[in-house]
Amino acid sequence: MCGIVCALDIKKDSQDLRPQILDMSKKLRHRGPDWNGIFSDDNAILAHERLAIVDPKSGKQPLYGVDGRYVLAANGEIYNHKELRKLVPEYNFLTESDCEVIIALYNKFGVEFVDKMNGIFGFVIYDSLENEYFVSRDHMGIIPLYVGWSSDEVFYVSSELKSLEGICDKIEIFPPGNYYSSKTKKYVSWYKRDWMNFENVKSNNTSIEDLKKGLEDAVHRQLMSDVPYGVLLSGGLDSSITSALAKKFSKNRIETDDKSEAWYPQLHSFSVGLEGSPDLKAAKLVSEHIGSIHHEITFTIQEGLDAIKDVIYHIETYDVTTVRASTPMYLMARVIKSMGIKMVLSGEGADEIFGGYLYFHKAPSAEEFHKETVRKLDKLYQYDCLRANKSLAAWGIEGRVPFLDKEFMDIAMRINPADKMINSERMEKWVVRKAFEDYLPSEVAWRQKEQFSDGVGYSWIDSLKKLVDDQISDEEFSNASKRFPLQTPMNKEEYYYRSIFEEHFPSKTASSTVPSVPSVACSTPIALEWDKSFQNMNDPSGRAISNVHNDSY
Repeated sequence: MCGIVCALDIKKDSQDLRPQILDMSKKLRHRGPDWNGIFSDDNAILAHERLAIVDPKSGKQPLYGVDGRYVLAANGEIYNHKELRKLVPEYNFLTESDCEVIIALYNKFGVEFVDKMNGIFGFVIYDSLENEYFVSRDHMGIIPLYVGWSSDEVFYVSSELKSLEGICDKIEIFPPGNYYSSKTKKYVSWYKRDWMNFENVKSNNTSIEDLKKGLEDAVHRQLMSDVPYGVLLSGGLDSSITSALAKKFSKNRIETDDKSEAWYPQLHSFSVGLEGSPDLKAAKLVSEHIGSIHHEITFTIQEGLDAIKDVIYHIETYDVTTVRASTPMYLMARVIKSMGIKMVLSGEGADEIFGGYLYFHKAPSAEEFHKETVRKLDKLYQYDCLRANKSLAAWGIEGRVPFLDKEFMDIAMRINPADKMINSERMEKWVVRKAFEDYLPSEVAWRQKEQFSDGVGYSWIDSLKKLVDDQISDEEFSNASKRFPLQTPMNKEEYYYRSIFEEHFPSKTASSTVPSVPSVACSTPIALEWDKSFQNMNDPSGRAISNVHNDSY
């Protein structure tokens, strides 16, 4: 991961603003500890904190076009950059950086180039000749991006909220799958797909083979790296599949089209949990099956509780599910960093695409099932994408998510929704399990869903609830609406996290970037209508769904 901070539409002496931008950028140095760079002219300043993954030697940023007109500050990876370079044979590339192709494409195709890229990104292109700029974010919001406006009308773009806090009077999340230009000064959606409408997929045929090849290709693409990488292996279905596929392709170097041996041929896998947790047991079984060099990272409940304030600072949210799951991930990332690993693959996104959460058992129809997957994907940037990116980036590690690969999503979301439904003969994510059952031990391939915050050890959640009860009195909570009139916390746990969040981010505009909606086991509010038993519940744990969970494993 990298970090960017950009100031645009500057109306005063930019040199007076430069020290402030350097301070703002420094707050993101955990994202990019390898190098930093800055560009400035009379109208714009672009600062970059670099985590070197591709082209460590010459890919430092900001990047410049051949004539110096275009300046780019980007956080992300463009997985198909080699293919895209073929679209601009006339362009004289100055580096081997995957991100430099953004400048070449913008120069040739204008604003319509973004959907040509398969990657994860948040970037700013500045045209120093015309004093124009262009900002965009990837299709799912895998890379975080925020914008803000100050009282002196400077427009800011940043990878994280923390650099804008105290500077901007208004802060917004930059919406995924959109771009924003100085010409129109409005968000324009570039990511549009036919599968977003149920009518376009309800009669489709389902191909297990196409699904299998699509994910294999996605993992293969995303192993693009010039530095050591690993896999996050919880022992659940999704991370086990990505780990098994990464092991399959890790012997050869992706950058040479598999014609040479990999620079770092041993694949390391990492799991985290309390001593004796379900995830640790399952992850060890998978690692032995695929032959990875496996590392179990155990933490104590007290270590987790002690880390919560730091976790909330880094993940920039008070959402209950996200805080619960981010804490063990944050602790794990620190150990991964200590071993020299700079990039990891993770299994985020599969539950949203295939309806893996246990409440999907209650979906009343294929149409409702599909609409809920689309709703979940639409909000993923506020939850799992945020958690995976920021928990890892806190320690300078890049997270990649093959299930959310743009090309794979087009395959998976065009599956007939009826074939994703859960019934007496098919458990959740049956199509994925069937596609990859030969890669995994059967007891893992057919292991039922554990949400990450549950799977690391059920006593973790119980301890958080006890901590909250000790810290927040009934009287305090009864007056929650007075302290937090906007998005009033719905339970004590949210109140506690919101209080910590406010210590780090006291402005009212900061809290507006955090979602606060009722949910059962990670459902959207609309899905609460599926079952009467959901109506008076607000528990994000998978254990909130009764009569569908198999405790035999």
